[in-house]
Amino acid sequence: MRTVLLISGAVVALLAPTFTHAAELSAPTSPNPDVAGAGAATATPDITVVANRSQQALDKIGQSVTVLTLPQIRSDQELTVSDILARTPGISYARNGGVGQTTSIFIRGAETDQTVVLIDGIQLNDPSAPGGGFDFSNLLVSDIARIEVLRGPQSTLHGSQAIGGVVNIVSAAPTRPFQGDAQIEGGSYATGYAKLGLGGRDGPWSWRVAANSYTTTGVSAFDRRLGGKEADGYRNQGLSGRVSYSFTPDVSLDVRGLFLQSRAKFDGFSTPTYSFGDDGEFGATRESIAYGGLNFGLWDGRLKNRVAAQYTLIQRDYYDPADAPVAKTFDGRGTNGRLEYEGTFALTDGWQAVFGAQSARESITSSSPAFDAPGGAPTKAHDTLNSSYGQLQAEVAPGLNLTGGLRHDDHSTFGGRTTGQASAAWSLNGGATVLRASWGQGFKAPTVYQLFSDYGNASLRPEAAEGWDAGIQQRFWRGRIEVQATYFSRDTTNLIDFSFCSSPAAPHCAKGNFGFYDNVERARARGVELSTVVRPLPGLELTANYTHLDDRNRSPGPNFNKVLIRRPADSANGTASYTWPIKLTTTVAIRYAGGTFNEAENLTRLKGYTLADVRASYPLRRGLEVYGRVENLFDTAYETVDRYGTLGRAGSIGLRAEF
Repeated sequence: MRTVLLISGAVVALLAPTFTHAAELSAPTSPNPDVAGAGAATATPDITVVANRSQQALDKIGQSVTVLTLPQIRSDQELTVSDILARTPGISYARNGGVGQTTSIFIRGAETDQTVVLIDGIQLNDPSAPGGGFDFSNLLVSDIARIEVLRGPQSTLHGSQAIGGVVNIVSAAPTRPFQGDAQIEGGSYATGYAKLGLGGRDGPWSWRVAANSYTTTGVSAFDRRLGGKEADGYRNQGLSGRVSYSFTPDVSLDVRGLFLQSRAKFDGFSTPTYSFGDDGEFGATRESIAYGGLNFGLWDGRLKNRVAAQYTLIQRDYYDPADAPVAKTFDGRGTNGRLEYEGTFALTDGWQAVFGAQSARESITSSSPAFDAPGGAPTKAHDTLNSSYGQLQAEVAPGLNLTGGLRHDDHSTFGGRTTGQASAAWSLNGGATVLRASWGQGFKAPTVYQLFSDYGNASLRPEAAEGWDAGIQQRFWRGRIEVQATYFSRDTTNLIDFSFCSSPAAPHCAKGNFGFYDNVERARARGVELSTVVRPLPGLELTANYTHLDDRNRSPGPNFNKVLIRRPADSANGTASYTWPIKLTTTVAIRYAGGTFNEAENLTRLKGYTLADVRASYPLRRGLEVYGRVENLFDTAYETVDRYGTLGRAGSIGLRAEF
């Protein structure tokens, strides 16, 4: 009954769907993150860019966008990006245990590997993983100044994997000749976090370096309610750096890099019984990112150009001491090299074109030493994807902006794929009312692993999606009340899944494998996103959002029309924040996720849950703030994946400084 009342209260408070306060407090970003960053994160309240790869006023964008600025990220006090994203409309997540365990993000019910993740314009994924998606387990808030979420199929500008949407992350950038910030935090489960950032902007030079460290003993990945006793700890260390030099006001060079390493214990199916429970397994991950770009303008700055090269490397090693004498169970290395050109041309007032070309090469090396035949060679393979795209945005009438674009991709294995998108935004009543509608196509190329591993199928076709959404945004009471309602729909075909061999003579089974990857699945998603922010009194802010998702398996067979796994049909978030006259800020936050199913057959149902957090922060003096929080205040027991544990009540206190 308490859950029903919470949902009902959220719906009554909302009046309408998916606009968060974050979507209004946006700031400019671009592939060159110097445009935004720590100094600009709270400025320019009507600007966003992730939708069209260039700076655009929010009321001119037809897609559904949420922007989280630095003050909002700090207010949340979360250390992991996945926990912050779970508070936004249309997003849910599943994690195999505590912090540091495998973490999946679902945007409007799309698979986690159907999301494009960008950090300062660099696309991240793991080619050595079967689905090639990005694992959010190691992504900490660290030096992040801004997070943008674009919902819906967006392959026209963002290419393969952009079926569910795009998460664009912008790191902090300096604004003064020398500045820095530091943070230290400690809390339950022997959790400790520290971060230091230094940077400067002086004349033509701009630079910044940042480092962070996170450790926790965590909880048992095997649910403690089922007998899990062994704490599965996690540690994460990261280092990032960037430097840029402006030769002229129109020409600049930008170089940046990021490195992180992590180690996480986890529970699995121990040999020889292969029963799930506590064991000594652990994994080590190293992620490296490098980027170099030349930015230059032509024709008095009307044509802005960017030529760039980027490289990412993800190395994953898993071990199980019980599998002696060969303890390594997996050795995976995935690389992605990319060359790209992007141009933005201001044709005339209100008319702008974005166009570009990309060439990407992915490669993998993977093996399972504990299980491979003696002397067996690791899987080594690669593929290439060449792309070109163009998009035109035009204000065809006062307040009415139309956008349309096309993209063509040519893959070394499956051939060509063309996608398109169109959107409209109509600002009325002096901007108090904005009507939005968008249609888009998305695709996901089969991964190198799905094509060329021992279970590969070189005849795979790309996954394909088509979706649309429509909504209205409305401001009342001189902007003190903001609400939005959005309806969305998406159909996905040619989904790639693992098929078991019916006989050794079946196609792709001649090598003696028990299965292979094939285009056998279809899915359909429909839903509504509601959100509101209300500022009834000075210092008091109330926010809420609610998402209803109907996400179904549409593949012929026994699972037809069953609910897709681990994605709640109903989810809601709410906060009440008040800044007292003594400058103390207190916040109560509620997060609700409805029940889900753990497998495609819908046999195991995971119960819904409601979590309550309380937070407080107080500025000791200018540039120095103490803060603290209690998460899962009522020590609620819940699962996002069957038999995997989650954190109970946890308290933290920290200190944040800027200089």
